Amino acid sequence: MSEMSYLEKLLDGAEVEWLPLGDISEIYGGLTGKTKSDFDGGNARYISYKSIFSCVDINQMPVDTVKVGESESQHQVRYGDVLFTGSSEIAEEVGMSSSITTGFGEPVYLNSFSFGVRFNEGVSIIPEFSKYLFRTNFMRTEISKTASGVTRFNISKSRFRKILIPIISPGNPERSLAIQSEIVRILDKFTALTAELTAELTARKKQYNYYLDQSLSFEEGEVELKTLGEMGTLIRGKRFVKADIIPEGVPCIHYGEMYTYYSIWADKAKSYISVELASKLRKASCGDVVFVSAGETIADIGRGTAWLGDEDVVIHDACFFYKSSLNPKYVAYFSRTNFFHDQIKKSISSGKISAINAKGFEKVIIPVPSPEEQARIVAFLDKFDTLTSSITEGLPREIELRHKQYEYYRDLLFSFPRPETASN
Repeated sequence: MSEMSYLEKLLDGAEVEWLPLGDISEIYGGLTGKTKSDFDGGNARYISYKSIFSCVDINQMPVDTVKVGESESQHQVRYGDVLFTGSSEIAEEVGMSSSITTGFGEPVYLNSFSFGVRFNEGVSIIPEFSKYLFRTNFMRTEISKTASGVTRFNISKSRFRKILIPIISPGNPERSLAIQSEIVRILDKFTALTAELTAELTARKKQYNYYLDQSLSFEEGEVELKTLGEMGTLIRGKRFVKADIIPEGVPCIHYGEMYTYYSIWADKAKSYISVELASKLRKASCGDVVFVSAGETIADIGRGTAWLGDEDVVIHDACFFYKSSLNPKYVAYFSRTNFFHDQIKKSISSGKISAINAKGFEKVIIPVPSPEEQARIVAFLDKFDTLTSSITEGLPREIELRHKQYEYYRDLLFSFPRPETASN
């Protein structure tokens, strides 16, 4: 039996009607009128842009807080809503979705730069179904078509309302829910398999982090303690945007890639900019360490990557590069320790975007063993980094393959018959 015949059997003649989102739902915005200080010690919970972008569903109480007055008119989110990011520097990443699959016992709000969709009464779409639907390749393509911009892409609500979504057996809610539930059951199995592998990888990463902290901890008086400022120089990069990135040119590191692409070290860049633009910007050299200095949460800030490439690399202005005589990989590993992060937390300014300046980095105390001991520590930690971080072998590779398998069957299970006239 082919996969397509399985979908046909699952539908068993059930009608699938494609309807514009604007006809079957209400669209509401995120928090308005908030300043940086409102996000410091708030009295209410809110769902962040990052949570929506990273998670297909919101299944627990969010931890981020914001100040909301009793007289304020702000939209509250609730079970069944689908949340979307409203903008992005990359057109294909705009409008990422996350369905709310749990109820909240208190008011929960939605951060700015995001919006929510609430289906009308009588529209039989369960949130466990919608969390998969809006992440399919087909829906992602349709959503990205509603965005426009140059350096930052924003969703047009009028175009977004015209997106067509499949309503299964609209005249028979019970049958519709049964079919949706079966699709969810199948996809949940795939995600459970991936979750098991991810849990195993997480356990290994905890082991890695334990050895990382242990390897870079020294008894009092065992090694010299210096500040990063005493041992080297921090230089801030200069601004460029993702629209500046081209297929070939001068290597560059955008700050967002520090979270999604780079690890302990790199000798090749993911992105490139033009020679003309690069001549106006700042570059790190082989042996420098690149620190990311901005992020949505404090825990994201400060991770370092040792640049070991033959070519100089242009650095984004939300990063610093560090020149010193220390082993660059030793410094990069150190930037992953609790000791390092406990120090920089004190210098990070928090808000919608948290950040740290050069002085904050310069104050960080780092143990400085001999060059030979630095090299020994690096060689030891490299073994664990290969095990937990390499995408070409071990668990990460298996997780990647499972995820591709899941995406294939997800898109297949949502390939409902679509009339030729049902297009935007």
